[in-house]
Amino acid sequence: MKENRLLNFYNHFEEIFLVTIFAVLVADIFLQVIMRYVFNNSLYWSEELGRFLFEWLTWIGISLGAKRGEHIKITMLVDKFSYKKAQVINIISSIIVIGICAVTIYYGIYMSIFWAGSKFICLQISLAWGYIAIPIGCSLMALRSLGYIWESIKNFKAGEPEEGRDM
Repeated sequence: MKENRLLNFYNHFEEIFLVTIFAVLVADIFLQVIMRYVFNNSLYWSEELGRFLFEWLTWIGISLGAKRGEHIKITMLVDKFSYKKAQVINIISSIIVIGICAVTIYYGIYMSIFWAGSKFICLQISLAWGYIAIPIGCSLMALRSLGYIWESIKNFKAGEPEEGRDM
């Protein structure tokens, strides 16, 4: 029960974090448009802030997409298999996702270290703060994939659910 509360807290925190980043990103872009076209002036830091926020929104958003099952899946093939075989395929696909995440985490850490000495020109913060979103987002995605493996194992052991019962 404690695990569910922790997971629910994290899910809620993740959604609030992403909505906040998105709201700030929209406000930044809106302000920049107003400054350019109404006041005929430009905010020199707006583009960098937008890029920084977009990086975080994208990489943390992959975890939320995984939670909601909104990533691309090819279910046409899986739907042709029995319930237990489909669970095995789900496990294999989750292992592949974890492998891809591991490679991306490695290179994301490398990029963060590589760019640690460079700064955004206007914001004057290290570029590493933008790149660190890559390994963080992929780590969260890998954790979600581990959860899917666990669920698929439980579903495999339990067998096909009865009609009308949620999986």
